[in-house]
Amino acid sequence: MANTSAVYARIDTGLKENAEGILSKLGISPTSAIQMLYSQIVLQRGMPFELRLPDTVPTSIGGMSREELDRELGKGVESLHAGNGVSADEVDAVLMREFGI
Repeated sequence: MANTSAVYARIDTGLKENAEGILSKLGISPTSAIQMLYSQIVLQRGMPFELRLPDTVPTSIGGMSREELDRELGKGVESLHAGNGVSADEVDAVLMREFGI
């Protein structure tokens, strides 16, 4: 048997469940995914993806022109008419995940 070590990490429950659901559909176990990540870190001598801050941040209404505000509100109205409405809880989850707010 190969010489192995355990890796323990605490991560957000929702993130874990979402990632494991995707991995399951791909036929990859969480252990295999971690093994793949570590292998790529060794091969690339660093993280196997770019690490940087997002280019955009949420803009406050006070920082928008009237035209920008109308355009953004129009996008929301179009989305609702297309049946793409989401609950306040879903919005909160996205804001937390993407912007930490």
